[in-house]
Amino acid sequence: MQKRIAVMIAGLIILSLAAGRVLADWKSEWARVVEAAKKEGRLNLYVNRYGQAPLLEEFRKDYPEIRVVTVTGGGNQLVSRVMAEARAGKVFADLFSGGSGTGLTLHGGKVLEPLKPAFILPEVLDESKWYGGRHAFTDPEGQFVFVYIVLPGLRGLGYNRNLVDPKDFRSYGDLVNAKWKGRIVSQKPALGGGITAHLQFYYYHPELGPDFMRRFFGAMDMTFGDQRTIDDWLAAGKFAICLGCREIDKAKSQGLPVDHFEMGDWKEGEPLSTGGGAVGLMRGAPHPNAARVFINWFLSRKGQTALQMSKDLLGALPPYSRRIDIPKEMLPAETRLVPGRRYLDLTLPEFTDLGPIDRLLKEIFARR
Repeated sequence: MQKRIAVMIAGLIILSLAAGRVLADWKSEWARVVEAAKKEGRLNLYVNRYGQAPLLEEFRKDYPEIRVVTVTGGGNQLVSRVMAEARAGKVFADLFSGGSGTGLTLHGGKVLEPLKPAFILPEVLDESKWYGGRHAFTDPEGQFVFVYIVLPGLRGLGYNRNLVDPKDFRSYGDLVNAKWKGRIVSQKPALGGGITAHLQFYYYHPELGPDFMRRFFGAMDMTFGDQRTIDDWLAAGKFAICLGCREIDKAKSQGLPVDHFEMGDWKEGEPLSTGGGAVGLMRGAPHPNAARVFINWFLSRKGQTALQMSKDLLGALPPYSRRIDIPKEMLPAETRLVPGRRYLDLTLPEFTDLGPIDRLLKEIFARR
């Protein structure tokens, strides 16, 4: 008995020492990386939306020695820039943050490094702190494109209140009613753009799929325009429905007759998307230590709290961080998850293969 107790005590001592070494290891590694980042003195962040957001000021408060330089633009613009720089053999970006479709395009272009090895802080490594009890990587390897936002619904599907009664819509099938033929405007469907999540949801939903996409994009005499133009057209009543309008909340606050469809109660349910909230580490980043410091700070409780308090990522709405150990009470109903509601989590790798969607879009537009 005494021998058994002695063995147990010895085992506990060994475990305690091992835990102490692990604690010391991450702390020493973190101190080393922070010091190296301060010497680098710069972080080049290619970002879709929050380039001037207050959350970056929070990072600067903690690490004033690291100058954050942002390059902002739409998903396609950032992809074009990154790929052009890569072809020229010049890597300027350290980190990318934007839509998951953009991240997957960059991953496909082999310009991203595995991100998971950059995690150092225990609270970032601890998957129990995240929605679903897992790190949400959207790439098939589960290493490259990390999703930090869980956004219910599909923002950007809007309508003109003078022309549409939202009570007439109880299903996505109502969008292809002949009544709306010629009365819908949209961004031209392109992967990596602002409606990628819509395209994924339509294609992979078991009750929608390719047939719905052929009807919606190919048989409704849809008009396509650039981002600013389609917002103006919807507000002016030139079109009744808009897919991809990004300034609906702003226009609504100015008294214009526009609003979002609320699809949560529609028959097909709604997706969980990234809301522009995915991040990746550039291959050959010029400031690798600064990138690691930012990643760990940004995905920490403090960084994600700062993100959730920002309104620059989703327009007028604060984003819903996938971290579940931070307060959610301040979030509006539009960004909260509703218990019992039907969701399709588009961040799961089985829904992120954009190749079939791209081929279908080419088929549809070849016939227009």
